[in-house]
Amino acid sequence: MILQCPYCVNNDNLESERRKVIGFGRFYRRSDSRWVRRFKCLKCKRAFSFATFHACYRQNKRQKNEPLRRLLCSGVSLRRSAILLHVSRTTVARKLKFLGLQAKNKFNERAKLFAKSLVVEFDDMETFEHSKCKPLSITLAVEYKSRRILGFEVSRMPAKGPLAVIARKKYGIRPDERPSARKRLFERLNHLIDTAAVVKSDQNPHYSSDVQKYLSGRRHVTYKGRRGCVVGQGELKRGGFDPLFCLNHTCAKLRADINRLFRRTWCTTKVPERLTDHIAIYTNFHNQSLKRV
Repeated sequence: MILQCPYCVNNDNLESERRKVIGFGRFYRRSDSRWVRRFKCLKCKRAFSFATFHACYRQNKRQKNEPLRRLLCSGVSLRRSAILLHVSRTTVARKLKFLGLQAKNKFNERAKLFAKSLVVEFDDMETFEHSKCKPLSITLAVEYKSRRILGFEVSRMPAKGPLAVIARKKYGIRPDERPSARKRLFERLNHLIDTAAVVKSDQNPHYSSDVQKYLSGRRHVTYKGRRGCVVGQGELKRGGFDPLFCLNHTCAKLRADINRLFRRTWCTTKVPERLTDHIAIYTNFHNQSLKRV
């Protein structure tokens, strides 16, 4: 193995330079009970180890990462995860950001391994941050039949209905970021779906223009929205054939497996970026573990 100093980028490709990186002992890592080799660069006189190149570098509780990932994808809240894993809530909050970043990178890498999708379904599902007066929109795209999540975007949106007046009075005018979120999502999907693909959605008046603009060449098919089978569960439709079943079933799974998306829960999103991290973690779990892809 050719070692490279991470500080001075000293690559010992040549035979005359092989002595620029030498062994420098080892140390015991308590977090996972392993011995890790250390090295020293003769050029910059700095030491490093195999752990320096790892994504979990300087993490004292790296053994909690995988159990926490599974808990966050199984309907367990951050506070209860901290209790079950015997760590502080601060540790769980930090690891949520770390696991979210890792999940986004892994999702982008795995997306290149699949063939381009031929049929895609997309729609928005709603939640809120801190208060129902500050709603959030989750634009989700799913592959037909396999139910593989192709992408998502979280965006702010103004309150609707009776809460609109209360929200404007209490929090001011709230911007509608849904059009820009759909633009970002469709630009990513452009490389993941076939040029002759079929894009399915409901009859939202804003969807057709966005699909024609950002997914040019794809055929857009719309279906009339239907009422949910149970009050408050709009993702599962009442009776008969559901032409958007793959999308609606995936949205229902998100609401069942992510605590902050439960219909009735004490857990709420305080920062939209953390909701993005949480969904990114679940997306990888859904695509890999649940669907065995």
